[in-house]
Amino acid sequence: MRFGSAPRRPGSKGRRPERPVTPFTRSRAAVSRHDPLLYKERNRVERFFGKLKQFRRVATRYDKLLANFMGFVTLAAIAILLR
Repeated sequence: MRFGSAPRRPGSKGRRPERPVTPFTRSRAAVSRHDPLLYKERNRVERFFGKLKQFRRVATRYDKLLANFMGFVTLAAIAILLR
């Protein structure tokens, strides 16, 4: 996501346009609209990852194998959802 009001780089025509997710401050000269539902979902995902990082084993990735790591991430996600 881009910050500020700088124009897009030339040559990026094929990409879809970026939409603001977080609301801007009201003191800006050109306030663009944001999608409140998209903002709510993004907030939920970010908070979930914050809770997931509370598990030290996930945050530091002690497991070398992807299968073991993903197994513990799944276990930690279940523990968070059951709270």
